[in-house]
Amino acid sequence: MNWDTLFSMQRKLDKRIKEEHQLQARNLVPEKLLALFVELGELANETRCFKFWSNKGPNEQKVILEEYVDGLHFILSIGIELGFTFEHRETIERDRALSLTEHFLRIYEQITMLQKDKKETSFIQLVDLYLLLGSALGFSEEMIEKAYFQKNEVNHVRQDEGY
Repeated sequence: MNWDTLFSMQRKLDKRIKEEHQLQARNLVPEKLLALFVELGELANETRCFKFWSNKGPNEQKVILEEYVDGLHFILSIGIELGFTFEHRETIERDRALSLTEHFLRIYEQITMLQKDKKETSFIQLVDLYLLLGSALGFSEEMIEKAYFQKNEVNHVRQDEGY
């Protein structure tokens, strides 16, 4: 993935939102962290990985990918707000023994860690864990990047329409 491009696109969207909603002087990290928690929950809900009581399977991959990318938007936005970026790294091999539920729980823990310490190492670990989740969900970097571009465009249209 081209992280410079993703961060640049997210900066542009964030700047637009801050200007249009007069939020330039406001620290939005708490709201963005909560939004990430919510988006992660929505993603988990679409995978249905934790719904041991149900026989219904996960939603279609397209829907899951869109929810995944919603979370990526907030991760990038949080990084921008905290002054952090992420550089391309070798793909980390995921632990195939981890269930999807365990991946989600690790990410929740890492978001909480970032909330507490606001350290770049915590942010990088969050991105790594999120990418591992994407891999566990069957998404390639190319799929994620393409979906991010599409959703970023949708987010600009939503701003045009007063979302």
